[in-house]
Amino acid sequence: MNDVRLEVKNVSKNFGITRALKDVSFKINKGEIRALIGENGSGKSTLTNSLAGIYQKDNGTFILDGKEVHPTNQVEANNEGISIIVQELGTLDGLTVAENIFLGHEENFVRYGIKNTAAMNRKAGELLKEYGFDRIKPSNMIENYNFEDRKLVEIVKATYFKPKILVIDETTTALSREGRDELYKQMKKVRDEGNTVIFISHDLPEVLEMSDSITILRDGDYIDTVNSSEIDEDGLKKLMVGRDITGGYYRADYGEKISDEVVMKVKNVTVPGLIKDVSFELHKGEILGFGGLSESGMHEIGKACFGASFDREGSVTLADGTEINDIPTAISHSIAYTSKDRDNESLVMNQSIRDNICLPSLDDLANKAHLLSDKKLNEFAATYAKKMSTKMQGVEQFVSALSGGNKQKVVLARWIGKDSDILLLDSPTRGIDIGVKQDIYQLMDSMRKAGKSIIMISEELMELIGMCDRIIIMKDGMISGELSREKDLNENSLIAKMV
Repeated sequence: MNDVRLEVKNVSKNFGITRALKDVSFKINKGEIRALIGENGSGKSTLTNSLAGIYQKDNGTFILDGKEVHPTNQVEANNEGISIIVQELGTLDGLTVAENIFLGHEENFVRYGIKNTAAMNRKAGELLKEYGFDRIKPSNMIENYNFEDRKLVEIVKATYFKPKILVIDETTTALSREGRDELYKQMKKVRDEGNTVIFISHDLPEVLEMSDSITILRDGDYIDTVNSSEIDEDGLKKLMVGRDITGGYYRADYGEKISDEVVMKVKNVTVPGLIKDVSFELHKGEILGFGGLSESGMHEIGKACFGASFDREGSVTLADGTEINDIPTAISHSIAYTSKDRDNESLVMNQSIRDNICLPSLDDLANKAHLLSDKKLNEFAATYAKKMSTKMQGVEQFVSALSGGNKQKVVLARWIGKDSDILLLDSPTRGIDIGVKQDIYQLMDSMRKAGKSIIMISEELMELIGMCDRIIIMKDGMISGELSREKDLNENSLIAKMV
């Protein structure tokens, strides 16, 4: 019996002059969770997007159960038994939850040329209940739900028809612990039914725990495939980057006194249905962390402090008495914000890397006559893109053509270039590889030492523990506890205040 489910054979893909994949070949078996890892720009998403019909490969073949497949879109891929949960949003505004789940398969609910919406909603409701997501209503418009809930809908969409191959591209970084547990359950279910999971993640402990085997790509080349039980994190890091990577990601200092100088005072901030009566102070040279479970409200904190929340009550006040009630005021008073949902809220996808990096600094880059020099814009963007090690053809490249991790680097390059004094960072290392993650932590530490103040919102508990002077835990939209930086602080200390 042939246990090979998928054979990837000499697959290549170019984007302009960039060779994203170079004659990549390997095999994946039935009943297996195969992790696919590598640094940003290594070709992971390019390979799986080509398999799922989102991109068209230039050369090579995908052989599924002994038969060559070449889907030209996701619906064709679904019909071949291939589904994908993409890194960014994979649901479409303007459609209901049910319409998103069954997108491309509406014919299952058509009789005599008429779509039976009630039957579609009923089936979607049954699936959502089966997955434990019944708080999400089939007839509601998808845009009524937040980023994480939309990812939960994608899990249903990608798995309800029992695909032969399920691709999961960096999805766990968008989910809370509860959402991750559900995704892990579905991954194991797919494997136990004899089907195959291709799992992309930058979280190496997660990769080792969840996968049976691991394929490593580097700069578009196939490097190796190893058994998860026969390698450790350091071994994976070396295969990913081609050299030994030592630790030292996080801050090593303890017991430093936080400055008494308050740079931002948040008082009784409420956003109906999201956060309620939140008050805290941010100090000069402080990294203040926010953590919590799904629906805790922590992701609304950054928006509220940036003046971007709809219908916000309460006050956000700077040291000079300025009240932050809108985004232009925040930017003009040296406040930066990066959203968890980078494609929709942090980047202008149909613009160049240059335009995205320069956007908040245009006033600073203009001359006395308020004119902008292309040369100056190019130099500015190139300087900060390089500082973040962004893999790109050049600053004129559209940001939409970048990998998820490189998009995140552009987001951070924009605000480093602006040299903001207060940074509101929501999930700043989401989708970032280990080398650059370390760079970001070191950058945050140097900013702290230079007197910058940072709010870091993160679902990664070790990230909060490793980088923050204080950690505020959110629960049900309110502050449930606060923890100070200590050597013996651990994940259980945070979890105890989350549940």
